[in-house]
Amino acid sequence: MVTLGIIGGLGMPEIILIAFVLLLFFGARKIPELMRGLGKGVKSFKEGVKGIDDEIKEAVKETETDEGAGK
Repeated sequence: MVTLGIIGGLGMPEIILIAFVLLLFFGARKIPELMRGLGKGVKSFKEGVKGIDDEIKEAVKETETDEGAGK
């Protein structure tokens, strides 16, 4: 049985059942819109995390430069 690490203990039958329920609930036309929105959200989240990471690296770099100049 194939399991996905991010989803935990869900196997392929469970994922197929969830996909089927989503298809029944939202319909075939709405699912691509939902996935596009999800993709945009993930992209935005990654950009935000990268921005914070860049700010932290810049602050560390400035701190190291300040300490080097003080010696």
